[in-house]
Amino acid sequence: MGILGRVHSVETFGTVDGPGLRYVLFLQGCSLRCKYCHNPDSWKLNCGQLTTSDNVIEDVLAYGNFISNGGLTVSGGEPLLQSDFVEELFKKAHQHNIHSTIDTAGSVELDKSKNALKEADLVLLDIKSIDNKMCWSLTSQGNENTLATLEYLQSINKPVWIRHVLVPGWTLEERQLRSLATYLSTFSNIEKIELLPFHKMGEYKYESLGYNYTLKEIAEPTEKEIENAHAIFEEFSLPFDLRKKIG
Repeated sequence: MGILGRVHSVETFGTVDGPGLRYVLFLQGCSLRCKYCHNPDSWKLNCGQLTTSDNVIEDVLAYGNFISNGGLTVSGGEPLLQSDFVEELFKKAHQHNIHSTIDTAGSVELDKSKNALKEADLVLLDIKSIDNKMCWSLTSQGNENTLATLEYLQSINKPVWIRHVLVPGWTLEERQLRSLATYLSTFSNIEKIELLPFHKMGEYKYESLGYNYTLKEIAEPTEKEIENAHAIFEEFSLPFDLRKKIG
């Protein structure tokens, strides 16, 4: 029967989670508690719909004509909490020549995540904050595993797209952005850096789940603030991309 995975939801025509049009599988469960998370309903472990990699591939193949220029992206939650399932799924995807991407915060220890990362064709790596203390405040976990993940991906020459959410008063500060840009400029495997302006589209979910949304007083970034972030990454000649909204 193979390894069972716990699925949160599926998006069959994803356009922002890797190259081309993509089948996006959101896995259930996350150990982070990001203050700006727009999918807090994906946090809980040991729930979600149980399925097999064969069932997923069968469904992906049904959309083969639509995703022929794209592929399969596994997101979450934190998909590397189910790294064995992801590894198996990607191996089967490759048997059908399906491009496979994982969207992760890299928050899982490398000894548990390496094999799944190796199987991915592309890794979308979400760096919450380059400052470890701020990362703890934003997510309830440090950034050590994330940075170790990026360094490992460099060592195996795995293509990476970096994702970074611009939160006013937090990660959107110039010192933070310059520190991140300096760090990222040392890597040769980064193909793109996506700067994602903070938004509140998931705020209603917190109320419905009985969670406290702590960023109510934080405004979304202004055009000027976004332009300033743009300018910093441009200074470092980094391959950045700006979006109006996250995901």
